[in-house]
Amino acid sequence: MAINTNSVFFCVFVTVVGFFFLFHLPQSCNAHPLKICDFDEIYQLGDSISDTGNLIREAPIGAALPFGRLPYGQNFFNNATGRCSNGLLMIDYFALASGLPYLNPYKNIEADFRHGVNFAVAGSTALSTLKLAAKNISSPVTASSLNVQLDWMSTHFKSTCHNNRDCVEKLKKSLFMVGEIGGNDYNYALFQRKSIEEVKTIVPNVVHAIKDAVRKVIHHGAIRVIVPGNFPIGCFPIYLTGFKTDDSAAYDEHYCLKALNDFSIYHNDHLQRAIEELKQEHPNAVIVYGDYYNSFKWLFQNAPYLGFNASTAQKACCGTGGDYNFDMTRMCGAPDVPVCAESNKFISWDGVHLTQEAYKFMAGKLIHDIFPQLQCIV
Repeated sequence: MAINTNSVFFCVFVTVVGFFFLFHLPQSCNAHPLKICDFDEIYQLGDSISDTGNLIREAPIGAALPFGRLPYGQNFFNNATGRCSNGLLMIDYFALASGLPYLNPYKNIEADFRHGVNFAVAGSTALSTLKLAAKNISSPVTASSLNVQLDWMSTHFKSTCHNNRDCVEKLKKSLFMVGEIGGNDYNYALFQRKSIEEVKTIVPNVVHAIKDAVRKVIHHGAIRVIVPGNFPIGCFPIYLTGFKTDDSAAYDEHYCLKALNDFSIYHNDHLQRAIEELKQEHPNAVIVYGDYYNSFKWLFQNAPYLGFNASTAQKACCGTGGDYNFDMTRMCGAPDVPVCAESNKFISWDGVHLTQEAYKFMAGKLIHDIFPQLQCIV
């Protein structure tokens, strides 16, 4: 169903009573869950979970990426926009919930940035490529790490604000999303065969980079900041395929890899402690943890009640091969890689990223949980 963002409101209402869930799809109505916050703009830093078109505009790699062509985007836009999904992302639903248009990517120089900017780049990392290289971790997709995105943000504000005081005043009614970021630092390390214990050693560095990013956006004038954590990566087809084992003890009751999920919890625990420290440093700012881990687990564990096919909960819609429809050497967008007929029945789109349907439910759960913490009603 196509949505006219100039006139259509987005309603999210999640009710949990036992195992019954009601989620209202995008439709015409008079209530925006985040409209009470009266946001004028949204600013996004991050990676492929939230990139709306920056990576595909980065030469020379952008033109060759599958995210810039069908089947990406096929189930909403009817063409690819650079989003790593078959349609909308969570940031799109956050914008709709705020009564705002979708965020345009910073690299689209002809775009309208009156309601915010998306600086996120698919494949980006929290640590710079140089810092990762010093730890013998290569970053093969992009050099536009978190510090680069922060530089873009600074450049943007210099062009739109007369001075820092002017920016502080203008950004009082803005929402800042710092992440999800850091997932690729770990993805690259783990698939370059670093052990989980080795990768744990970079968690403090990653969290410090995120913490420093929050400080910088607050310096620009941010008052409300959401800092998302990492997903339970042990439930994703890419990891279930790459780290498949015959050891049944390695899996939990949902057949997710326990050690990888425990690693995500390890990162998220460090991040939440950093957020508490930031709250002490900046008592006038509202800094909220975005619980991607438990929002995904809620979605995953209740998939049948939300309309997903239980038999495909861990399979990619767009992909081929093995138990999870995923092959690292023949991923979604490659020639002759099939796409499922009913993407709304799948949680995973391409084995790495989620479908629009999954992002819709996750966004609804997050908005439901985060809204009271944003302190929009005094």
